Amino acid sequence: MAGILDTVDQRTQLVGENRLEILMFRLAGRQLFAINVFKVQEVLQLPKLTLMPQRHPFVCGVVNLRGQTLPVIDLSQAIGMRPLVPSPSSTIIVTEYNRSVQAFLVGGVDRIVNMNWEAILPPPTSAGRQHYLTAISKVDDQLVEIIDVEKVLAEIVPYSAKVSREKLEDPVLERARGREVLLVDDSNVALAQLRETLGQLGVKMHVARDGLKALNMLKAWADTGEVMTDKLLMVFTDAEMPEMDGYRLTTEIRNDPRLRGLYVVLHTSLSGSFNESMVKKVGCDNFLSKFQPDKLVDVVRERLMLDRQ
Repeated sequence: MAGILDTVDQRTQLVGENRLEILMFRLAGRQLFAINVFKVQEVLQLPKLTLMPQRHPFVCGVVNLRGQTLPVIDLSQAIGMRPLVPSPSSTIIVTEYNRSVQAFLVGGVDRIVNMNWEAILPPPTSAGRQHYLTAISKVDDQLVEIIDVEKVLAEIVPYSAKVSREKLEDPVLERARGREVLLVDDSNVALAQLRETLGQLGVKMHVARDGLKALNMLKAWADTGEVMTDKLLMVFTDAEMPEMDGYRLTTEIRNDPRLRGLYVVLHTSLSGSFNESMVKKVGCDNFLSKFQPDKLVDVVRERLMLDRQ
């Protein structure tokens, strides 16, 4: 298990190729679940667990990992399944989402699989745990359910979409009122945050649930003769999405003469220097970690200031 992430550096080569690698694991049963390897820091046996008073019901306790105190979240219980019982032989997956690090208690890790985003599909409306899934796929004829970790974390530590008064009083932001933006994300939680934050600026929002739908929407507008840089102030896109990821979407936008001038912001829970370098590789104009309302408004302001140049 110690070597499961030894080749993470090689995975940056997947960016822009519409590919990803997922870490598959089990929870309280035989069903396979997965998360993107880019969000995984390490996989290890559960260190000594310390119980905390008044902790959230989904939090088993905290562990100390090389001087850093991390909450340990029972992922099985968090998505509505039977709780796991922590033991010294339990497995945890240490992850980073939106600039925060946490550990998820799981039933056991399976393996890492390299996949094409075209093989990652939205969950069917009949899925029992659809509320906590962003996508599904099949590996060796087994169904794999990709968990909406953003929703799990938002239920434990609610996010705020409120923009500070000082930001909203900036006269530059008045020029955003009535402008149109495109939001591309498969997470209901992330879309709700974007809508709540951008709604305070008075912008009109279009939504696409994955990169392919967004690309088709943009091309359809362009086909009618719309000048896309006049129509859309900017595009906010997630990195991870079924069928076409945000990196490939940006590449496709830059390859279409009618679309290439659009201002594209990668808005993702994948944080750190990795994304900053990958943004440059695929040609995004800006990068922003999710759930930062004031910084989101700062990015809109940066785009508006370009109109004066």
